[in-house]
Amino acid sequence: MALPIALYSSAQVRALDAHAIEARGIPAYTLMKRAGEAALRHLRTRYPLAHRIVIVCGGGNNGGDGYVLARFAQAAGLTVTVLAVSEPEKLHGAAQQAFEDFRANGARARPFAAALLAEGEIVVDALLGTGLHGEVRAEYAAAIRAINLSGRPVFALDVPSGLDSDAGVPLGEAVRADCTVTFVGLKTGLLVGEGPEYTGTVFFDDLELTAPAGDFAPRLTRIVESEIEAALPRRHRAAHKGDFGRVLIVGSGSGMPGATRLAGEACLRVGAGLTTVAVAPENVAAIAAGRPELICLALTDPRVLTEALARADVVAIGPGLGRSPWARSALDAVLAADKPVVVDADALNLLAESEVRSREDWILTPHPGEAARLLAATTQDIQRDRLAALDRLLSRFGGTVVLKGAGTLVGAAGRTPGVCERGNPGMASAGTGDVLTGAIAGILAQSRDPWAAARVGVLVHAMAGDAAARGGERGVLASDLARELHHAVNL
Repeated sequence: MALPIALYSSAQVRALDAHAIEARGIPAYTLMKRAGEAALRHLRTRYPLAHRIVIVCGGGNNGGDGYVLARFAQAAGLTVTVLAVSEPEKLHGAAQQAFEDFRANGARARPFAAALLAEGEIVVDALLGTGLHGEVRAEYAAAIRAINLSGRPVFALDVPSGLDSDAGVPLGEAVRADCTVTFVGLKTGLLVGEGPEYTGTVFFDDLELTAPAGDFAPRLTRIVESEIEAALPRRHRAAHKGDFGRVLIVGSGSGMPGATRLAGEACLRVGAGLTTVAVAPENVAAIAAGRPELICLALTDPRVLTEALARADVVAIGPGLGRSPWARSALDAVLAADKPVVVDADALNLLAESEVRSREDWILTPHPGEAARLLAATTQDIQRDRLAALDRLLSRFGGTVVLKGAGTLVGAAGRTPGVCERGNPGMASAGTGDVLTGAIAGILAQSRDPWAAARVGVLVHAMAGDAAARGGERGVLASDLARELHHAVNL
């Protein structure tokens, strides 16, 4: 089953479970058996040649899923070893029924011992699931460490044990799975924060449940390729460059020509009709020589910027801007111009030092460090719960916010936030943020929709990064991404 677009909190998924049990009359054990069937199906699809599996079961419903899987796997002819971290006799409810049915076939669960993990070609993690609150307890932490050190591929049920299923951060120790099959609803923690480091490939099965209309608004949505065509439809044959927007990019203070050059090229590569860069005078020659399609203005006089702002449909400010009095005056002029604006890099740092009011027509694009400065917090605070940080940024600054990083988040007031699952560590190099700024500004100039521009800009930027890293992630340059943007927006 393909991954759904909607993502839910663990509380919402538990509520959906409860709704199915109480309102629809589906027994909890029936849902557990469906989960076991789905897990076996995905396990055999992913590892078709594996015959011996070890299932490590905990003391709750996740353990119950493991016992169901064990029974079904044995019936399918696989050799199954079940290791219990807690006494299975203490299970209750559907999990207890799962264990009793497993034992009724003459099977037994053995007490957990790290050495027994070697009996399987695959290790199945059925320890904790979504029911974890607080740090992992000592006996479970020891089992998780042993699983991670086993040298075997790990197949996690619902959520890798120890991973916060909402924030996507490990709660002490967490299983590092090669793949995860999740049930009922796609959990936010699988795609945000550090979640992708622990989940591996994610599979999904809804267990034949659907969320009642209006009762379960998703916490997040995946940003998907169909949004590209919606924001950037096919062009009319008689179109001219004026139809696709005039963008002004303000930045590149003394000694920083490359940042605005990258943003400007990205803006052109996503299809903006006309792109002008306004920079410190000493940077004009370098930018014009490297990308002659850009119009270069030397900011020698405030009137130059005022006239450029009057001609622009969209403005972006920040790449290479610096934090000098010159930079401050440029930012003040841009914000006073009452034009849709993308704010990045040092322009964000200058905002953090100012008493600015929120506004609805800007797109802020902070990385975690810049977000921390905007919120007078630490980078660790931001990364500990990126969704909460996004909410705080929106409350404080309004508009549209792009919280960059692995699993970039896009939010706006009254909108369900989006998450981008594309991208790779090769994009952690100088200038890639400038490319994103230019891409968002260029799409905004064409779509005139900040929400669509932010989501699609983030997506095509990540897709360009993945294309640039086909030959390897190490050594990917920001200019490699800029070149690939042309392909991403023309899918």
